[in-house]
Amino acid sequence: MMINDDQERFHILLMGAVDDELDADERKEFARLLAQYPGFVKEFEDYKRLKEATKAMRFKNPPAELWDSYWLNIYNRLERGFGWILLSLGSIILLTFAGVEFFRALVFDSSLPVVVKIGIFCLIGGLAVLLVSVVRERWFVYKSDPYKEIKR
Repeated sequence: MMINDDQERFHILLMGAVDDELDADERKEFARLLAQYPGFVKEFEDYKRLKEATKAMRFKNPPAELWDSYWLNIYNRLERGFGWILLSLGSIILLTFAGVEFFRALVFDSSLPVVVKIGIFCLIGGLAVLLVSVVRERWFVYKSDPYKEIKR
């Protein structure tokens, strides 16, 4: 094998080795690569140290006083509620208008067979139900996500 092939194989096996997920054959191959290339040993040790450091990390929650003072400000409370009202109202108006226009065009189009019209309504209804389901699920996950405060 050439060094590039060995490097590629090493990097494939590296994460499994760090997480102790290699089977017996892969461990032997990984050990051979470490013995053959001393630079790989340093990289492997670096990744092990990185894993240990990230395991030891804990997220610091902001103090409760900060959140209490944030929600005491009337502007902060009104801003979020008003934004949601406007977003909801605009969405309802636009989606209702688009739905009515599409329904009119579909119903009064005599060139489409009835079976196709029924299929289109079923498709749209199913997509609407799935959309609401996904949005509801994402909202629930967002509200209970312990990592949402982490900045990337």
